[in-house]
Amino acid sequence: MPNSYASAEPARGPGLSRPASTPDALARLGEAMRESVQVLVDPRDRARGVAIDARQAQDLCDSGDWQLAGMLPPVFPEWLGDRSFGEVHGTRFPYVGGAMANGIATTQMVIELARAGCLGFFGAAGLSPGRVESEVAKLASELGSEGVRTRSEPTRSGPTKSEPTESAPTAWGVNLIHSPSEPAIEDAVCDILLRHGVRCVEASAYMALTPAVVRYAATGLRRAPDGSVQRRNRLLAKVSREEVARRFLEPAPAEMLAKLVARGELTRDEAELAAQVPIAEDITAEADSGGHTDNRPLTALLPSLLALRDRIALERGYHEPIRIGAAGGIGTPTAVAAAFALGAAYVQTGSVNQSCIESGLGAEGRAMLCAAGMADVIMAPAADMFEMGVDVQVLRRGTLFAVRARKLYELYRAYSSLEDIPAVEREKVERVQLRATFDDAWASTRAFWMSRDPGQVERAERDPKHRMALVFRAYLGLSSRWAIDGLAVRSSDYQIWCGPAMGAFNSWVKGSFLEAPENRSVVQVARNLMEGAAAVTRAQQLRTFGVAMPPSSFDFRPRPLA
Repeated sequence: MPNSYASAEPARGPGLSRPASTPDALARLGEAMRESVQVLVDPRDRARGVAIDARQAQDLCDSGDWQLAGMLPPVFPEWLGDRSFGEVHGTRFPYVGGAMANGIATTQMVIELARAGCLGFFGAAGLSPGRVESEVAKLASELGSEGVRTRSEPTRSGPTKSEPTESAPTAWGVNLIHSPSEPAIEDAVCDILLRHGVRCVEASAYMALTPAVVRYAATGLRRAPDGSVQRRNRLLAKVSREEVARRFLEPAPAEMLAKLVARGELTRDEAELAAQVPIAEDITAEADSGGHTDNRPLTALLPSLLALRDRIALERGYHEPIRIGAAGGIGTPTAVAAAFALGAAYVQTGSVNQSCIESGLGAEGRAMLCAAGMADVIMAPAADMFEMGVDVQVLRRGTLFAVRARKLYELYRAYSSLEDIPAVEREKVERVQLRATFDDAWASTRAFWMSRDPGQVERAERDPKHRMALVFRAYLGLSSRWAIDGLAVRSSDYQIWCGPAMGAFNSWVKGSFLEAPENRSVVQVARNLMEGAAAVTRAQQLRTFGVAMPPSSFDFRPRPLA
């Protein structure tokens, strides 16, 4: 395409066109990121222009009217992050679809992402071990727990050329969430992941290491012929604090490894090797996100974790690369491009996928997300860490869940048992949140825990405050289930995890085909975000060369992508 992006401005030399320099021409050229471009400067007025054809650029320079200021190679979406991410995980793109609890990140979502060359995680948190095992078996059957890695090289038109290489894990995974209130469930899910050969896990909400997460990471470690330590299982540890990141960047504690060996859950060789390598070689910096979050700004969190990684790697003498990815606030191409510019090895999305057609969220809940603005979020008590006072970020617009959940936590803090709650407050809670008497609510809660974890019932019958917590947690837990099931009579109580990225995404797609909820597929969202990030990256590169790029070159508009 020798002159496709040249402006209509006349050339000084005979038979030559000027390089692109008008706003319209530069905006079009900015999206030609899969082509090499030449930046030219007019020696008379120092004006800058861009040529997409090398012969045209050479002719213009030979004429004496222009001088070559620099050349830019192609920019591919596949190349925006750390190349080792795709090599290790067998993906085409450095893009992760994060796990969303209670199966909102469905098996179908994971399958679609995997087939598009991305890494997706099934949302196992909050589900019973039986349900987790069923869904993991489905994924293993559809995608395989072992597969053939492809070495992919992008082409100028977009598709990749792939050739089989060595055996490697298929690009899919499952979530393992820290469950301080239910350690037996966490252990059971770990058993399932190991039994079914799940080779990649997203570890989320961890405040401290647990035997389950250490056991998963250390199982299968072996010494390669060249002396390096090879992993069978890989963790992507999602963190938002340096002290938590450090735990995953350091080797597993010796005491915990010894106990796992004593219980027969690790071999001595595995424990010995685990003491020499970091628990995770992929750390996701979770900024202001939906669900569990510390509301950290990515521009502060990511650089601090990169610096921490570098210090620990130097101190420990690690030889394998440790990648730091970015999550939270990732809802537009400019956000994706900014994350990569900060040094992210990969990006991870969450809130925006929840509004997609493959999401496990009910249609009404997805429609609510599609109408959300950036400010339509609020913090509310977390069901899984209620007694600890941990919050999650949820949708505020269209639901009263956050206010009602906060009231329950205030009552929990103020009183020692359900019986101690004043009659006026009790009547409100029974009528509004529980829609049942305290006695009936406890009966149904007791039946649930008897089938899930009888130890919780035994503790509750000894400790009235724990009984109160379980009853209140039942409301918090069911509120997300009502949103998943689309229970209309409970729409005012929907708990929908959501971060500000959702509002930014909605603003970006307004007026495009992705504005309609029925067009939001997880792959179209991923492809548009990555394609747009490459276009924005190219525009920024040109601007650093002194080219006056128009604002429109930083506003990639969504379009259907193959």
